[in-house]
Amino acid sequence: MSGVATLGQACWAAAGVKVKKAKTAISQAQIQNPKPKSLALPLSANCSRNLFSFSPKAITKPSSSSSVRTSVAAVDSDQLSSSDSAEKQKASRYYFVVANAKFMLDEEEHFQEQLCERLRYYGERNREQDFWLVIEPKFLDKFPNITKRLGRPAVALVSTNGPWITFMKLRLDRVLAESFEAESLEEALASTPTNIEFEKPEKWVAPYSKYESGWWGPFLPPGSNEEAKV
Repeated sequence: MSGVATLGQACWAAAGVKVKKAKTAISQAQIQNPKPKSLALPLSANCSRNLFSFSPKAITKPSSSSSVRTSVAAVDSDQLSSSDSAEKQKASRYYFVVANAKFMLDEEEHFQEQLCERLRYYGERNREQDFWLVIEPKFLDKFPNITKRLGRPAVALVSTNGPWITFMKLRLDRVLAESFEAESLEEALASTPTNIEFEKPEKWVAPYSKYESGWWGPFLPPGSNEEAKV
């Protein structure tokens, strides 16, 4: 029994020596290779701080500035668009049929009937007149292919209503038709002052009286200085 105790003590002593040697080896290793100290990196090198430490102002300010620029750009774009639209709306399109004055005002009696009926129709419905007779209109200078086929003085029926002018072209037959753009009604209806003279027929065989000369007065542009002589 004493032998066993002596053997156990010897084992524990040997174990203690090994533990002591191990601690000594660890201590020496720590002395030779000390634990490196943490280094304070600058802000630019600290990735985690750069990624997650932004303040709300740093994010909001550029976004706000971008929104302002976008809004201003949108307003400028709208203003330019409206300005372009305004420029385009200045010019209106006018449609016309034209022939020599003798045919339009003296020979084609159905023409007078059509105009008088349309004027009455507009009056009953309180509509603004949108058709006029123009004697020697200045806009004919833009249509050399028409003027070379046209007897003078010439008379044009001008309107902003294209389909109606097409109807009148078919109704009158012996007329020429076209359209043009003008920035104002005054420009569209501008004319060269001209006196018109029609001879009275020696013999009138129709069962009704001939229309009096000057019947076209209500259809002339406002302020027209046209004079008619018979």
